[in-house]
Amino acid sequence: MSQPKVLAIHLPQFHPFEQNDEWWGKGFTEWTNVVAAKRLFKGHYQPHIPADLGFYDLRLPQTREQQAQLAQDYNIDGFCYYHYWFSGTRLMKEPIDAILESKKPDFPFCFFWANESWSRRWVGEEKEVLIKQEYSFEDDRKHAEWLVTAFKDERYIKVNNRPLFIIYKPFDLPDPKRTIEIFGEVCKEHGIERPFFVASNSHNMDSNPYELGFDHAVHFQTRHHLLSEFLKDGPTVKKFIRNLLQGIVSPSLKIYDYKEYKDRIRRLKFSYKGFPCVMVGFDNTARRGDQAIVITNQNVGDFKQSLVEAKEEVKDFPDEEKIIFINAWNEWAEGNHLEPCKRDGLSYLEAVKEVFDRKS
Repeated sequence: MSQPKVLAIHLPQFHPFEQNDEWWGKGFTEWTNVVAAKRLFKGHYQPHIPADLGFYDLRLPQTREQQAQLAQDYNIDGFCYYHYWFSGTRLMKEPIDAILESKKPDFPFCFFWANESWSRRWVGEEKEVLIKQEYSFEDDRKHAEWLVTAFKDERYIKVNNRPLFIIYKPFDLPDPKRTIEIFGEVCKEHGIERPFFVASNSHNMDSNPYELGFDHAVHFQTRHHLLSEFLKDGPTVKKFIRNLLQGIVSPSLKIYDYKEYKDRIRRLKFSYKGFPCVMVGFDNTARRGDQAIVITNQNVGDFKQSLVEAKEEVKDFPDEEKIIFINAWNEWAEGNHLEPCKRDGLSYLEAVKEVFDRKS
């Protein structure tokens, strides 16, 4: 029986680029928010300070090599890079372009199209929109044409020789079947197989992505809809009472327990098959201050158990479809990272290595 393929979701944000300079100030990167985070209650783990890799810049080839080597050392099989396409405008493109042009690092990768508008709120709502996600069939063709180069890369992860391509908000596409057809047509014109389309279902549990032409789904985490009042900013009585029961005096923070969150995930039932996705943790204080979502009591034991359950979940999948996603490799401003920090060191990576021991 073959081992599952473990893919870590990767945010290629840690470098300055033109649009962020305009929106947030010259030289802004994700680290700007990370280091400014404040501890908001007793026992609150903030700020998250990187350990082994430091405050890196993803424009540097040695940084990208170090990330790949670290992932490989701990039995991670590839990076699933967030991919940002807005009607031909790509954001956070510098590291990706360098990876494609240099052919380094020699480490498998795929793309996860984060097809949502960018706003100043950091939680995916379309308020104070900075750049809007819009759709057209003409743009689908342009998008597919750009992707062909990556799909042809020998490092690009494939399922049955088809490039693995994940879409974050698949149900936002006006006509998913036609978009999938267009991508397939473009790929065929360039002599490659139709992409293996995977729908993330975190924003819609009711619709079946297979009925829209997708080849698979990913049961993406985090699933904020499981967290009461997660979209409600400002003080509420319900938040105040829930926080007070946890020994925390705050009417506005959205605080939840890690184990309780994991238990809620286990109780979810889907009517269709999907790749499991395991969340490391979550705390977006660095972005949202006292309006943040904070999942407390994060621990390696519960994380490791989630990996064991994910491994069991895919054991009867066809070999090519034995894929497990981990969210995330480096979402530092969301307190969600496999990369070592000063508090936890390599412990989360060690859990991955133990569960997916290649010698067993």
